[in-house]
Order: sequence, then structure tokens, then C-alpha cells
Amino acid sequence: MTLEEFKNKKIGFIALGCDKNRVDLEKMIYKCKAYGLKIVNDPSLANIIIVNTCSFLESARLESIENIIEMSSYKGNNLEKLVVTGCLNELGYADLDSSLPEVDKFVRISDNGNIVKILAQLYGLDIENELAEGRVLTTANHYGYLKIADGCNNFCSYCLIPYIRGRNKSVDIDILYNEAVDLSNKGVKELILVAQDVTKYGLDLYGKRSIVDLLRKLSTIDTIDGIRLLYCYPEEMSDELIEEIATNPKIIKYLDIPLQHVSDSVLKNMNRRSTKASIFELFNKLQTKIPDIVLRTTFILGFPGETNENIEEIKEFLLKFKLQNVGFFTYSREEGTRAYNFDNQIEESIKQERLQYLSQVQYEIQLEYNDSLIGKVLDVVVDYVDGNTSCCRYYGQAPLIDSVVYVNEPLEIGKNYKIKITNKSDYDLEGERYEFTK
Repeated sequence: MTLEEFKNKKIGFIALGCDKNRVDLEKMIYKCKAYGLKIVNDPSLANIIIVNTCSFLESARLESIENIIEMSSYKGNNLEKLVVTGCLNELGYADLDSSLPEVDKFVRISDNGNIVKILAQLYGLDIENELAEGRVLTTANHYGYLKIADGCNNFCSYCLIPYIRGRNKSVDIDILYNEAVDLSNKGVKELILVAQDVTKYGLDLYGKRSIVDLLRKLSTIDTIDGIRLLYCYPEEMSDELIEEIATNPKIIKYLDIPLQHVSDSVLKNMNRRSTKASIFELFNKLQTKIPDIVLRTTFILGFPGETNENIEEIKEFLLKFKLQNVGFFTYSREEGTRAYNFDNQIEESIKQERLQYLSQVQYEIQLEYNDSLIGKVLDVVVDYVDGNTSCCRYYGQAPLIDSVVYVNEPLEIGKNYKIKITNKSDYDLEGERYEFTK
């Protein structure tokens, strides 16, 4: 095969997992496109398919394997090479090659930057690999994720991330600035900062937590309208960071702070450094210092040794702070984590009962909050349009994870509108375009 024939290959991508995994895939797509490979969205047309996998939980690993097997069914038609990237390859499964013989190559995350060279080698070609760095957005063009670090140092007892992604590794501030400028040149107005723990940014590079320095640097980009912070661990929310969020007009008044629990005994067993008292103090401070802030968190229910009294502590937190966005997940027992061997594992039926109980508590809080928005005019951005329905967000809603605002009118994607909220539909809101009258 010649290089020109290789460049004519059509390549498709399957994206699985979190927004951090999405960024990795967007960079691989860019390299493939920059080399000249043809990107296709229909797997039946692809000569090469890359499945970018997730393996955070058993359910994610099963989804990854199901997608690999599904894509392998295209072999014998146009599909010639099936390649697997992402987290599935990082857990040291010795039998991956034998259990998934349909796969032509398993690529380690550290080799993502060499993806074009690796693909060429599958066709017996040896090419130079000096392609520029870049991104092809797989989101709408008006928002994009900026992965500021990879890996994690927290070693929560239930979590595989440090074993999959390694220790926390921050990206140099100048590299991030240049990437953000590139994203803004592609049309990005809302920059969403992600890492396993954004509050630890810079500690490994600069010897100090440097998230505030990064925020100030990114805020100098004129064409970026807003910067959103996801995954701020509660232990690292310094007064300096809170002050920056409160006073910097470019930082969206929204924080995702994954608590996982509020009970001292459960937090200790999870190897979380927070306490119930420190969590309550932090959320009091945030809501006092930044009255219009929207807070999001997540809770793991059914962790080994958790009691009904511990569940009531979460309910107490929910009723006190009345957060607009809360996610609940049942504990997943993951082999390789310390919690896998803990005593007092909880039956799945009890986990589900607790999930339903707290979900109902939060549902009523959400309905009350949504009722308070009816009649108000919100500034929203349009994320996508389906027929005559536009799906929009106001600043208190992050893309893909929170509720949305529906408008029964085809608006322009990426544009901002003033929308009067007219109704609620469970967690979501409904509205109509607001016309100013004299």
C-alpha cells in the first residue's frame, strides 16, 4: 500500500466516557484529519474504526466491550482495521488480545499522540509523526472542554482512576492558554475546565495550587465570554479561589463539587479528607459569598457500612442547601480498589431503595426551584435544535449533565437569547422568546 492510498482511508470514531476522554479523542481526530485521512460518521463507510473506551466502572467496561463487538461486525464489508484506545487498555488485562481477537490494535493512552503512525503501521507503512497539536470539536462550536490535568492523587477507596490514569499531571499554563486561544478561534465562547480535580492544578508543576493563576490568564482572552469549573474537590476550595470566582466576571457562577457523601464515617472509609462540618461550612460560605451561585454535586449511595442514619445526613444536607443540580449513583464494587474487600457490603436492593428515597427528596427540591423561575427572564444559549424545538441552557446548567430549557421555536445554535420561563417539565424548564416592550 502507498501513502496516498493510506491517506484515502475513511476513519470513524466511537466516543465513550467522560468529557476528559472526549478531549483525548478530539486531539486524535485532529491528527488523523491533519494527515489527510477522511473522517466519516457512518461506521458502515469506515475502513478504520477507533473505539475510545471508558473503564471507570464495570458498567462502563461492559459498554466499551459491547461497542467493540458491535463495530467488529462491520468487518468483511468496508472495515479493515479496528483499533481500541482509552481507559480499557490501562488496567493490565492480560487477556485482551485473546478475548477480543477482532481488535487489530490496543493503543495505550500515552501513545495517543502517535495514532497516525500506529494506524499506518497496521498497513505496513512507516511514516514520520511530526503533526501539529490541535482539536476537532465534537461538541457544538460555542463551548469546549479544556483538560487542565490528567490523573489523580486522591486514591479514594472506591475509585480506579489513579490506577488507570496515574498520578495528577498538570498541563503547562502557556500550553493551556494557547489551546484556549485555538478553541476560541474555532468559535468557542464558553470554556469548560476539566480534570479529575481541577483545584489541585499546578501543584506538581509549580509547587503550589495554581488554578487562580490559570483562571486569570484565560480570562485575558477577549473572545472567551465565560469560564466554567467542573470537578472542584471540597477540600481544596481555598478562600483565594472563592474570591476569584466571586469577583472575576468571566467565571461562570457555577461549581461542580463532587462530595460523594456527608457522613463522617462514610467519608473516612471512602478515604475522603472532608468532614461533615467542613462541607457544611464550605457550602455556607459559597452561598453567602456568591449569592447567585449554582452548585452541583454527586453522592454515592450504598457504600460498604453505610446506614440509614447516614442517608438521613445526606437528606439533611439537601434540605438545608437546596442545590439545583444533584446526581445520585449506587456504589459499584470495583475489583482492584480497597473498598472491594471491605466488610458490610450492601445488597443491591437496599442501594436502590436509598437511591429512590433521596432522588425523591431532591426531585421535590428541584420542582420548588423550577417553580421560582416561572415568569422570570433568563439569558440562555442554544445548544442544539431538533425540528421546531430548541434546547437551551442558562448559566446554572452545564452541557450534557444538567437539566435544560426547551423553547418551541427553531433558534440559532450558539446564539444567546432572553427567554421567559413559562412552565416546568420535571427537571427541565420550558420558555418562550422574550420580546422587549416599551
